[in-house]
Amino acid sequence: MFWESILIAWEGLIANKLRTALTMLGIIIGVGAVIAMISIGLGVQQKVQSSISSLGSNLLVVMPGASSSAGGGVRQAAGSNITLTYTDAKAIGKSVSGISNLAPAVSSSYQLVYGNQNWKTSVQGTTPDQQAIRSYTLAAGSFISSRDENDRARVVVLGNTVATNLFGNASAIGKMIRIDKAPFRVIGVLDAKGQSSMGQDQDDIAIIPITTAQERLLGITYIHSISVQMEREDLLDKAQEDITTLLRSRHHLAATAENDFSVRNLTALMSTMQETTGTMTIFLGAIAAISLLVGGIGIMNIMLVSVTERTREIGIRKAIGATFSNILLQFLIEAMVVSVSGGLVGIVLGIGAAYAITSVFGWQTVISPLSIGASFGITVVIGLFFGIYPARKAALLDPIDALRYE
Repeated sequence: MFWESILIAWEGLIANKLRTALTMLGIIIGVGAVIAMISIGLGVQQKVQSSISSLGSNLLVVMPGASSSAGGGVRQAAGSNITLTYTDAKAIGKSVSGISNLAPAVSSSYQLVYGNQNWKTSVQGTTPDQQAIRSYTLAAGSFISSRDENDRARVVVLGNTVATNLFGNASAIGKMIRIDKAPFRVIGVLDAKGQSSMGQDQDDIAIIPITTAQERLLGITYIHSISVQMEREDLLDKAQEDITTLLRSRHHLAATAENDFSVRNLTALMSTMQETTGTMTIFLGAIAAISLLVGGIGIMNIMLVSVTERTREIGIRKAIGATFSNILLQFLIEAMVVSVSGGLVGIVLGIGAAYAITSVFGWQTVISPLSIGASFGITVVIGLFFGIYPARKAALLDPIDALRYE
């Protein structure tokens, strides 16, 4: 009886193709929209996660606080103060336990020139530990060394974008370029890392020793940031407290004075961003799921019409021995066939929409098997829920009244 009921249901739906297609449309759009929206949300979540991860794992970033104008007036942007020094970074390295890598850094934009080619980029002065912190890999040559730092050497490591714009396909290693009219020798070219989640080109950078940047290029004694990478994630909170205490002591801050620096925990930031993007993903999926509810109401409506149209058929079936459960099963199966068929088409539509969004708009999308399974499961539940009332109504028809129905 089960397979026979499926066959009868399918034949009934095929006999009314347009009505069936319109009934399925709500389910198709609902499932497709849920999958597409969740894929967009997961894509944003993954992009943010990869962007923060590219800065380094188990990482604390120490930055100067906001400076104030003369007379205690308007506060400037965060990081504009000049309170951090290279000796602060060395003190952190000596006093805080559990540090695996530490890299103070300064940066500014400069025009790089080679022959008749030029390119403006961010020039960062840092230490050899920055390679491990940022997971830089080399396409050619070598990274800056401790000897380069001690000698204030005029050497530079180029990001992939900078090397391509200055040298094209030719090798950059050993060539001399000018940074702000000062000659620098190229000792390395980094592998491409691509764009960050904010659309910033991570390969548009040039790296030189921090001592060279401070004394020969920028002419400053302070630094712009300190990246502190811990050996384990569970050491981050303690290290953050220790660094705060150490710098307050070194900067001679009174107990009631605000910090003239900030210590940012990128692992905590990632957790916050994941929570935010996860909420956004759920919100997008919930909005799209409303159309599934509309599709379920459409199924109930069409099944009620079908019961009314087939009242005499129901009466004949009950008169020749069909039981309550036989009639209930028949109409439930019809509702399920509509919802499941619509769900399968919606899955294909949703996956296709996710790929189309990526190819047309360039947005990163992630197709989740969980979202596909959940959407399909919801369509099955919708078919059952919205099919029960019409099926029960059909099964409860009195055969005498049904046979007399015109």
